[in-house]
Amino acid sequence: MQLKRVVVTGIGALTPLGNNLKDYWNGLINGVSGANLITQFDASKFKTRFACEVKDFEPTNYLERKEARKIDRFSQFAIVASDEAVLDAKLNKDSVNPDRVGVIFGSGIGGITTFQDEVLEFGRGDGTPRFNPFFIPKMILDIAAGQISMRHGFRGPNFAVVSACASSTNAIIDAFNYIRLGKSDIIITGGSESVVCEAGVGGFNAMKALSERNDEFRTASRPYDKDRDGFVMGEGAGVIVLEELEHALARGAHIYCEIAGGGATADAHHITAPHPEGLGAKNVMLSALEDAGMKPEEIDYINTHGTSTPLGDGAELKAITHVFGEHAYNLNISSTKSMTGHCLGAAGAIEAIACIMSIEHGIVPPTINHFTDDPELDPHLNFTFNTAQERTVNAALSNTFGFGGHNAAVIVKKYVA
Repeated sequence: MQLKRVVVTGIGALTPLGNNLKDYWNGLINGVSGANLITQFDASKFKTRFACEVKDFEPTNYLERKEARKIDRFSQFAIVASDEAVLDAKLNKDSVNPDRVGVIFGSGIGGITTFQDEVLEFGRGDGTPRFNPFFIPKMILDIAAGQISMRHGFRGPNFAVVSACASSTNAIIDAFNYIRLGKSDIIITGGSESVVCEAGVGGFNAMKALSERNDEFRTASRPYDKDRDGFVMGEGAGVIVLEELEHALARGAHIYCEIAGGGATADAHHITAPHPEGLGAKNVMLSALEDAGMKPEEIDYINTHGTSTPLGDGAELKAITHVFGEHAYNLNISSTKSMTGHCLGAAGAIEAIACIMSIEHGIVPPTINHFTDDPELDPHLNFTFNTAQERTVNAALSNTFGFGGHNAAVIVKKYVA
């Protein structure tokens, strides 16, 4: 069958760098660190006392107070970012068939703060079960997709995607496939995450996954730096509106770019550590290129998974040099997690947006916080250290890898009629 073309017609972002797309993008290209001391709980006894939190977020600015109390922070983020994306895409009842508009959304963990708080409250009692009637619907991963659909009346395919830190990239790929197979006209897709709580930070601390650079928290996320010591927790949401090309043209939508292809693989190696030679990462990039019908030489920019962990950064770079060969040295590479922190299940969507905006504006955002070269990493690669670089970006690749060995990659490219 003839696959349909899929384009991006709307974007929304709520991140540690800004609470809308414009502020997020300005933060990226200006190399702003989103890290600060944790405000959502008393972290004074924790090994890590900082994170990249969303700033100045008041849910009642977007939701009725009564409704906001029924919704976990991760779903609040999803609603706000999707509102921006839907408005940006100029979707309305007259221009779309709601039965042909779906929501496919990702999160790695979902409502962990709600779960934590309800269990702690029960533990403080006498054993009598007194739980909030909204406990379960606040916590479950799929509720963000449900909330978005109910808010806008979209009655097409609706479900959640969970693959740890690859979740929202997998969601984008699923949405892409639904549209190109002709099953939907439009899909609202992306991901959200909010796990800056005692259980979230404490759990990742116990794994020794987080940076403990408490005295230098603003520069603690250091992808590819010799002294990197773990990732910095982030939170937020990224949402993109995917639309079938002819449908978008018929209603005069602004087209940011085209989705070219995507890939998904497994390391089949370890529950948390990457394959040491980057095997799964190599295979997922090859899969994405094959799906897109593109050659490695056609990619201009890679937004890497680049979490700032000692093992992960090196494994991904091995995969890149294997897949791209000599062209690896013509690429711009950057990890925007150096600024946003690691937004877990929302990372893929937030970073795909960075790729889309790099195509839109001809600017590659930097990898900030680079101080010391790592002799174990290839010094001839262009890591876009510390300063954004102007460059015509015709195609960009976004990598995301998750605990459990989940790998997902998506390619976006300039739309050409």
